[in-house]
Amino acid sequence: GPAAPRAPRARPRLVFHTQLAHGSPTGRIEGFTNVKELYAKIAEVFDISPTEILFCTLNTHKVDMQKLLGGQIGLEDFIFAHVRGETKEVEVTKTEDALGLTITDNGAGYAFIKRIKEGSIINRLQTVCVGDSIEAINDHTIVGCRHYEVARMLRELPRAQPFTLRLVQPKKAFDMIGQRTRTGKSPGEGRVASGKETLRLRTQGPAVLEEGPSPSEEEAARRVDDLLESYMGIRDSELASTMVEVAKGSPSVAQLAQGLDSVLGEFAFPQEFVAEVWAAVCHPKGDKE
Repeated sequence: GPAAPRAPRARPRLVFHTQLAHGSPTGRIEGFTNVKELYAKIAEVFDISPTEILFCTLNTHKVDMQKLLGGQIGLEDFIFAHVRGETKEVEVTKTEDALGLTITDNGAGYAFIKRIKEGSIINRLQTVCVGDSIEAINDHTIVGCRHYEVARMLRELPRAQPFTLRLVQPKKAFDMIGQRTRTGKSPGEGRVASGKETLRLRTQGPAVLEEGPSPSEEEAARRVDDLLESYMGIRDSELASTMVEVAKGSPSVAQLAQGLDSVLGEFAFPQEFVAEVWAAVCHPKGDKE
């Protein structure tokens, strides 16, 4: 008789393990396709509000900015959620244009500090730490703003006029508890080996299961992330890998500029930045040490 119609390929059930970074039992989550849904699932497991979550790290409970959850999760990755701890207000006076902050985005409305430059204005303020979420500038709340908007606001603040940052720090574990021991094998620290399948989260559309990025794509995304930092004062691995994808399909700098406009309509990139991104992706120079 006629062949039975092929059943659509069922989406694999991907179950991830999660803990609160300051210590909690282990929960299991599945069925999310983007960061907001991921936060909602974690919040449900631990009975907290999704807005309590500042950011997540993979395979470490520490505030380690190299292990931030960006647009990809390896299938073996263990997700640690860092939640709101104390709020603090810091008065800052710009004595030079750059504050020395690099900002990133959690994908759900919070911008937070990814890096503080050695010797910078902010570096001299003991109270401001990597991992702090920026909640308000001069009592003007910035929750819901994208990280590049926050970076721009900070850049445009006038010199010599004090301003106040309201920061929320991630909740810290009591040091004596340390990390709860996990049953079974503990996930290895660090990125899951390349070439393994990863779940790619997208801001729009469903998450897709794909092979891990090739080393050359990872390298290109790292370069683009560095360019984002030097031009915009932000780091964002998901944005960087999206830009690499757009650049790979762009035969010229002008087309890359158009492509970026369609992906990130609201954000004007400087022309020389776009040219550098295109060169980094389409004509990577051999690394000369």
